[in-house]
This record gives sequence, C-alpha cells and structure tokens, in this order.
Amino acid sequence: MNRPLVVGLTGGIGSGKSYAAELFRARGAAIVDTDVIARELTAPGGAAMTAIRAAFGGTVIDAQGALDRAAMRELAFADPAQRKRLEAILHPLIRAESAARVAAAEAPYILLVVPLLVESGTYRDRVARVLVVDCREQTQVDRVVARSGLTPQAVRAIMAAQATRAERLAAADDVIDNDGDVDALRRQVAALDVAYRRLAEGPIAPVL
Repeated sequence: MNRPLVVGLTGGIGSGKSYAAELFRARGAAIVDTDVIARELTAPGGAAMTAIRAAFGGTVIDAQGALDRAAMRELAFADPAQRKRLEAILHPLIRAESAARVAAAEAPYILLVVPLLVESGTYRDRVARVLVVDCREQTQVDRVVARSGLTPQAVRAIMAAQATRAERLAAADDVIDNDGDVDALRRQVAALDVAYRRLAEGPIAPVL
C-alpha cells in the first residue's frame, strides 16, 4: 500500500495560503494546518501553556489563560533568543501533532500547511512536493494591513523575519500566483487538484 501523497503548502504572510487551502479542502483534500495546531496548543488549557508560563511568566498570558499573541510577538521580535525559546516549546509539539493528523487523514492527498516551511529546513523531508502561494510583496502588505490593522512597517518587519519571496520560489515544486482575482485562484487550485490526484494514484507516493 502506498503512503499518502503529502504536499507542503506555504507562502508569506498575506499571500492567501489559508484561502487556497480551503479551496483544496472543498475539492476533497485533507488539510493539516500547523497554524491551527499552534493556536490549539496555546489556547486556554492548551498543551503548551504550562511550559510557556514557566519560560516567560504571566506577561504573555491573557486573562483567559491563552497565549497573548500580540505580547509574545512584541517580545519575540525584540529579542530573537526569546523567539527561539518559544519555538523550542512549540515546534516539537506541532510536529508530533501534525504527523499524527497526517497519519490519520483519509483523502486522495494531504496538504500540510506550514507557513514557515522553507525556514524550518525539516518539513521538506516530510512532503513529496512543496506548493508556494505567491504574490507581490506590496500585495502582502496591503492584505495584512486591511485584515489586521497592523501598520505597513509592522507587516514588513514580520516579512523580514520570514524567508524571502525568492527563497520560497526557489524551494517550490509548484506555484500558485495569487496576485489575481478569486476566479484565477480557483482555476489554479482545480488544475493542481487534478495533478495531485494523479500523483497520489501512481506507483510511488513520496515521503512522510
């Protein structure tokens, strides 16, 4: 029996990767989203919260007992060592949970959504292909400002901490151009859905 075809979906902040993933889900793909897992781990009572409180104290915990993402973001960007401490807590938990969900998925193929896939250097070993949702940097800024209220400068600071657009494209096996309208995005997703189903039916389904 073949192992499942796992496609790593990534893209910079504001690229539209989450919406693209939902279009794939609507076509029958299984979606395992590491951002969703991270939010579950850092919700009130989440599996990461005891270690986060021990490492950072109460200043990054909100009134409900969840991670205060804004406070943590400010701390992490001010001090890269603090970001690494948070990653050391979260990343092993995210990896274990995402692997379990991939193993349990029943679908023609699986999209493993990893915003920092290129940066991590390890997820590439767990996917058969890398799919990058791409758009112009100004498009990224405009989208994030519109949805979050962050300033353009704050958005660009986040982008500067991520892989560059060129680095993501260099790692890509497949690319979705998301500078166009929704219909253009849907057409690209439809074409890739056909391609991934064919790959998944082949004699060799690469690696998990």
